[in-house]
This record gives sequence, structure tokens and C-alpha cells, in this order.
Amino acid sequence: MLSVLIWLPVIGALIVGFWPTNMTAKVSRKISLGVSIAVFIWSLVLMSQFKIGEPGIQFSEFLPWIEALGLTYHLGIDGLSLPLVILNGLLTCIAIYSTDESINRPRFYYSMLLLLNASVVGAFLAQDLLLFFLFYEVELIPLYLLIAIWGGQRRGYAAIKFLIYTAISGILILASFFGLVLLSGASTFEFEKVYAVSLPLGAQFLLLAGILVGFGIKIPLVPFHTWLPDAHVEASTPISVLLAGVLLKLGTYGLLRFGLGLFPEAWAVLAPWLATWAAVSVLYGALNAIAQTDMKKMVAYSSVGHMGYILLAAAAATPLSLLATVLQMISHGLISGLLFLLVGVVYKKTGTRDINVLSGLLNPEGGLPLIGSLMVMGVMASAGIPGMVGFISEFLVFRGSFPVFPTQTLFCMVGTSLTAVYFLLLVNRVFFGRLSANVLNLPPVQWSDRTPSIILAILIVMLGVQPSWMVRWSETTTTAMITHSQAVVQLPSVMISQ
Repeated sequence: MLSVLIWLPVIGALIVGFWPTNMTAKVSRKISLGVSIAVFIWSLVLMSQFKIGEPGIQFSEFLPWIEALGLTYHLGIDGLSLPLVILNGLLTCIAIYSTDESINRPRFYYSMLLLLNASVVGAFLAQDLLLFFLFYEVELIPLYLLIAIWGGQRRGYAAIKFLIYTAISGILILASFFGLVLLSGASTFEFEKVYAVSLPLGAQFLLLAGILVGFGIKIPLVPFHTWLPDAHVEASTPISVLLAGVLLKLGTYGLLRFGLGLFPEAWAVLAPWLATWAAVSVLYGALNAIAQTDMKKMVAYSSVGHMGYILLAAAAATPLSLLATVLQMISHGLISGLLFLLVGVVYKKTGTRDINVLSGLLNPEGGLPLIGSLMVMGVMASAGIPGMVGFISEFLVFRGSFPVFPTQTLFCMVGTSLTAVYFLLLVNRVFFGRLSANVLNLPPVQWSDRTPSIILAILIVMLGVQPSWMVRWSETTTTAMITHSQAVVQLPSVMISQ
């Protein structure tokens, strides 16, 4: 059942990319959209059959592959990966639907989107360390091409920078995986059979450092963040939606699954430093966002800050804070996706993203009133206004982390206040006031541009009003992860006493 989520989009990519007869852009778009919708619906079918009370892996698939390396094709899904798989399916449908129909080389473009979808899902489902790494690296290829070919004027620079940073990330992660298996004496890379508790604490620190830096680049956390604003600015709107909404979550997912999951003892020792790192990343991202004049770059820096909340909650490692990490990943995926879609519509209609040039777009006569209204709602959700999913996720992050790290949590709460500052600057300058003369008589916004934003806005409000629809799938899994981590941390002291 899980392999369908991976191989159906791969087959779709092959059909769109290599069908021998001429295929028009319209047909390739319809096929790609149909495949992505089928994958998303199948993920909802899996969710309907998912047993909420079971904390372990479900729908497991196992197939021996390269036994000499200990590599197996082992897939599984739990409460940590299920919401991310569904989010990936939803945002892939939105990215394909919101793509401009006049895009050049459409067959290649849509095949890369489907391949990106398959590789991300494979990484979330992989239960083998090497299998996860393979999907993690495969994801790099289509995203690099999507930025390098269909990006902006400096797309080559942004794509190469992304490639170098992500390649270094992969090298560090692979080195940590190999080091863990070799030092622990395991004969396989299966996640459930590889434990670091038997290793000396110094070796755990060394291996965990590779995991932290590797996934810290992907998230990204300060000071490994510099590739992200460039990639967002140069990427097209649909790619920015996927990059912020899903691709960054590979980093946070990896920290939880392979950092906290494999090295709980070393993680507990480093937790205060990780919480401090999170606070620095939150404040740095927020302060940089205030200084931006490009709307897209401002939203990109907001992602740097909001990803820091996840590290804070993971460092605290309480049942509530770990549940909050899942909520924050989903919340950020929906909100950042909405903001990038809206910025894309503004840029498409006005030809600029400069907040010093735009003004009065909320004006019902000649402006973009619906887009402006949705933008106001989006920035309110990002700033944590009650009634929206951003409030629920951030409140749980702070509530779960404050008893463990009160100082770092307070600094992160300051970051939330700064979020309101820079987004209010954006909304006030761009959407309020008199409509600027250089953007008069804007072309009307088509429903094809409005529909994806409206869907995300509805979900943001629905999950903010009824967060249990999101919480119930992950609570058992996150609680079990904390219980396991606490048991492992206590194990060495028990062995010493004996």
C-alpha cells in the first residue's frame, strides 16, 4: 500500500517525460495533476485505515535488497510521518495546479515535480537508514533542475548554492549513519535494529553532530540558512510552495527520527545548547525579515525563524513539546504555502515584489481585494493569532518547552512578536493606503489563481478551530518516542549501578 505512494508518481513522471508521441503542455499538465491527485487520495485512504492507538510502524513493507550492504527496501508509516505524507500530497497538487500553463519545456517540468513528490514520500516512509539517504539524495536532483531551469535571473547561482549545501548535508548524514552501524556492530541499516546506547558518549556526540549539522542545513538553521533566501527568490511560485511547505520538513523530520530517535542519551546532554541554537535562529530570522524589501525574501526569512520553534520543542523533548513539533511542521507548511502563493499572484499582476513600490492593493477599485484579504489572514496565522492553526502549534511549542527551557522559550516568544512586526510592515505598505500609480488598472485575478489560496486558507482556519483533527494521528507516536528516549537515557545509569 505504501509503495503506491512512491512508484505511482514515478510511473507518471516516466509517462509524461518519455511518451514517444508529441504531448501538448495541456495534456502533460492534466496527466501530472491526475497522478498527484490520485496519490493524495491514496494517502487519505491510508489515513482512514491508520490505527490511531498503535504507536509503532503500520502498513510495513519489507524486501531484502543488497544484503552485502545491509540495505533493505523497508517502508512503514507512523504518526510522525503520516501528516507529512498527506501534506506533501496536498501541496504537490497545488503546485501543479498553480503552474502557469505557458511554462517552457512542460513535459520535463511536470516529470520533475512528480519525481520530487516520489522522493520526498520515500524519505518519509523509509525505515532503513540507507534507503532514507537514497531518497534524500534523489530529491536533490529534481529540485536543483526546477530552480536552475525555471527560476529567475540569478537561478544558476541559487541552484548551485542549494546543490553545494545539500550535498554537504548528505555527506554528513551518510557519515553518521555508517559510523553508527560500524561502531555499534549492527549487521543492518534498519532503523529499529540500530541503537547508539551501547556506544561511548563521546562517539555518540560525534555522530550526533553530523546529524545535527546535516539536517540543520536542510531545515535550515542559522548559520546554515544562507541558501534558502536565494533559492526562494529565484524559484518559481509553485517550487517555493513545495520548498517551504514540504522540503524543509525533511530536515526537521530527520532531526526527530534520527537525532532524538537514535541518540537520546547524547541528545539529552546537548538539549540546552540545542534550545539556545533554536532561540538564536528564531531571533536572527525575524530580525532579517524586518530588514527586507522583497516580499518573497521576507517570507523566506520568516521560515528560518519558524523552523527554530521546532528545534526548541524537540530539545525540550516532553510529550507535549514533541507533539507540538508535528503540529508546527504542518502549520508552517500550510501557512508558508499560502503566503508564497499570494506573493506569487501579486508579482504576476504587478510585476514587482518591492514593498517600497507597491501600495493600496487592498483597494476594491483597481486593486487585489481578495488577495489582500487572504494575505491579511495569512500573516495573522503566521503571527499566531488565536483561531488559526499557527496559534495552536506555537502555543503548544511554548507550553511544552517552557518548563524545561524557560529562558530560551521566552526569547522564542519575542520572535513571535517580531513576526507580527515585519508582517504588519508588509501588509501596511503593500495593501493599505492609496493605490500606487505604477500599478493602476491591474488585470483581474482568475479563479485558477484564487482557488489554491482559498483551499489553504480554509484548512488553516479549520485546523485552528478544531486542532484535534491533526493531533489525534500523532499523539500516540510522539508519546511513545518520549517514553523510549527516557528509558534509553536511564539505561546506562542502571547498568553502571549493577
